[in-house]
Amino acid sequence: MEYKIPLVLTPQPEGGYTVTSPLLPELVTEGDSIDESLENVKDAFIAVMELYQELGRSLPENISSCVVL
Repeated sequence: MEYKIPLVLTPQPEGGYTVTSPLLPELVTEGDSIDESLENVKDAFIAVMELYQELGRSLPENISSCVVL
């Protein structure tokens, strides 16, 4: 299953980018390039999903999911 979530990429003065999501404040990651930053989002999102499961929380309704066949 794939999810669509809004992301904010913020360039850092020392180089690279920090990635956050307004819908998932727990999601924070970074990378040296945009591509690397977006690739790191996958691991960060999995970690947030695991955290939500442990806490018995569901993902915000604004996050859309789709099944990829």
